Amino acid sequence: VKFRDQRSSACETLTLTLESGWTSCHSTHWTFKMKGERLRPTFGLLLQSGSAFSRTGQIRQLHKTRPAHPIPKPVPFVPDVPTFLTLIGRGLNKYANKFPSWNALFSLTSPELKELGIEPPRNRRYLLQWMQKYRKGSLGIGGDFRHVKNGEAVLRIATPPANTLKNTKWVVNVPHDIAPAEESATETSSKKSKKPAAQNESELVRPNGYTIVGAQTIAGPYAQTLPGGSGVVVKVTEGMWEDRQGRKIDGGERRRAETRFKKRSAERRAEREAEMLAKM
Repeated sequence: VKFRDQRSSACETLTLTLESGWTSCHSTHWTFKMKGERLRPTFGLLLQSGSAFSRTGQIRQLHKTRPAHPIPKPVPFVPDVPTFLTLIGRGLNKYANKFPSWNALFSLTSPELKELGIEPPRNRRYLLQWMQKYRKGSLGIGGDFRHVKNGEAVLRIATPPANTLKNTKWVVNVPHDIAPAEESATETSSKKSKKPAAQNESELVRPNGYTIVGAQTIAGPYAQTLPGGSGVVVKVTEGMWEDRQGRKIDGGERRRAETRFKKRSAERRAEREAEMLAKM
């Protein structure tokens, strides 16, 4: 019986003798071929795993070469880490001692926050989200204040100079040492009094979220009227920038129907018992 082995380059024709069996040369060559066929799947798996490992290593190396997130600068209303954690709320200010500096806070990743003990995971996600917002400049109330002292910012009403035809008023953030503007708007009093608009227009900031209601009333979030009604003060408060979470009513969405059914049943039972007692 003769057949051709196309995979062999040394022996193209193998002779099979039924009476005497294989020749020594052919037998050795065929045994080597059979062992190669059996080992080929094993080598394939090894090569596959090696290529996958190399791809994973390359991806990991590329990930490590990504530039780190930039560290933003503190603003007057948020000068340090405890103030930032107080503003974003959810009780994160209790972890303030875990961050030695401003740069340390904004250079941490989620696994590193987990090692520091920031739990549960939703608090880590919330903190990372606010850190990203801060990098982009998306701040809450008071983020645009320029004059802040001990966590307090003073807002007053700025009136235009007497020689201006417009009578527009603005809410401005002024330093603490500026005297309040007098109620009279005459030219003589405006020259003598230290009005915010006449002090230095380049230093005055018109904060977002605060408006004038009526004649001399400043309205806005967390605004507390100063004695004498000369302006308002905005203080750093727990949860000023907090993204409020929803609250569960009657056990949440999945148990709401069951909880309300039990409440109605209890009310009807109480009514029936009251009627029975009244009849007795």
